[in-house]
Amino acid sequence: MMAERVIPHERAGFADLACRLRGARRTLLASLTICLGLMSILALTIGPVSIPFERVLAAVIGWNKADQTEIIVLSIRLPRVVLALAAGAVLGLCGAALQGLFRNPLADPGLIGVATGGAFMVALSIVVMSAVAPSLLAELGPYALPVFASLGSFAAIAAVYALGRRNGALSSADMLLAGIAINAMAASGIGYLTFLSTDEQLRTLTFWMLGSLSQSAWEQILPAAALATACSLALMFNAHALNACLLGEREARYLGVDVDRLKQRIIILSGLGVGAAVAVTGVIGFIGLVAPHIVRLMAGADHRIVLPGSALVGALILLIADSIARIAVPPAELPIGILTSAIGAPFFLWLLKTRRSAIQ
Repeated sequence: MMAERVIPHERAGFADLACRLRGARRTLLASLTICLGLMSILALTIGPVSIPFERVLAAVIGWNKADQTEIIVLSIRLPRVVLALAAGAVLGLCGAALQGLFRNPLADPGLIGVATGGAFMVALSIVVMSAVAPSLLAELGPYALPVFASLGSFAAIAAVYALGRRNGALSSADMLLAGIAINAMAASGIGYLTFLSTDEQLRTLTFWMLGSLSQSAWEQILPAAALATACSLALMFNAHALNACLLGEREARYLGVDVDRLKQRIIILSGLGVGAAVAVTGVIGFIGLVAPHIVRLMAGADHRIVLPGSALVGALILLIADSIARIAVPPAELPIGILTSAIGAPFFLWLLKTRRSAIQ
């Protein structure tokens, strides 16, 4: 009799606790979404020329079409905001997916060579192609760097996928090691090309390697933003499978997860998404590493929360960094990769210290 009374009570307690956790996690995602919306509005108002909110709203709606404010807002600032949202979201989301897949907290898009592969091809186009095939670069025009970056990122994905196969199956350890090796080879090639570059080429290469959202014309960012968004949405559907992988690959297979197909999806989608972002923004580090950790520290390891939360946090970090980059040293613009590390690292350390104090 006592057991019959206790067990339903315990089940009710567990159900109540689960409801509270779900509610807290939904509140977290809603709060991050609101913060991201407010920051997007603020990013449209600040810059070398400060524009009041009402004038920004008038420009977006279509009032005062001949006004200079509309040109600044719709042609310069709004594309940057859209690019920051898409690129930051895909970097944070891909970092979360790769960390869940490899069960490695240090995994991020840069670790498997995707970003560095794209950077190597950009360096090759700046230093070598400008001398060997200048007509090709002239024909591609503003799409030259995005095209070469996409090719480099896709080549890195293909190499990781090919080298990660063992006896017909994909090995997480082999893919991770292959990615590290490709990353090192691409970084070595970038260093050699930097050594060969002229002063003008070095300035272009250095600024691109540190990341920037200055190349944010609508015709350039829309294809990249569309591909990054599509890859982000596709990655979201792998949350349950990644949760199963937290138990181990063998246990995930027992639960009905096709682990090899999951690895294939995550690697290809991450490569395409990061390649699309890198093609327009350059190499922006740290976001894919730290954004998932920030979400896990606040909400736990459930990928149903970690994946969308990492996308929101990644977009928020990049948007804040870009806003600061535009006004920090006018009329120049700081490389955004410096700021993502400068903003994200102290905040991450603070969260880590707070979490550790709470556990103790």
